[in-house]
Amino acid sequence: MTRRAFITLLGGTAAWPLAARAQQPSKLPTIGLLGAGTRSGWTDWVAAFVQRLQELGWIEGRTVAMEVRWAEGRSERYIEIAAEFVRLKVDVIVTVGSAVDAVKQATSVIPVVFAAAVDPLGTGLVASLARPGGNITGLSMQSADLAAKRLELLREVLPDLRRLAVMGNVNYPAAVLEIGEV
Repeated sequence: MTRRAFITLLGGTAAWPLAARAQQPSKLPTIGLLGAGTRSGWTDWVAAFVQRLQELGWIEGRTVAMEVRWAEGRSERYIEIAAEFVRLKVDVIVTVGSAVDAVKQATSVIPVVFAAAVDPLGTGLVASLARPGGNITGLSMQSADLAAKRLELLREVLPDLRRLAVMGNVNYPAAVLEIGEV
């Protein structure tokens, strides 16, 4: 081996650690998914979410990471899970409207997207539907807005209706708003 070939070989091998370091992946963007119910109850929803992410080019484990936590119907777990997501430094939190208050208390920096909220304006989740403000946005089901219309339709179907009982969870602010509209 000539001296020139040896120096070239030595110089090339010295650069390997630099090339290896440059190719190491950086931290993937991370989605924190806070499910209000159980894994079995939300399987189809999560599968649809992951499928849509894939269609948009976000492949779990390759281009995006997901941290999924389940409250299992216990609203007191929202605060615990939200605090965990803040500690994990997720890039966005996806949840449902009932969990947003807990997430809102945990962070004012991490973007929060709720998949469905009954009345985000009436419950104080957002400043307005057109411009939610802060770090929170999502989809409104507008069911409180439609509550009176549903009652009107019921009266058309049952014109002799004289009494109506409405049941709801008084600990769920959106249900209270909807009952008030009825």
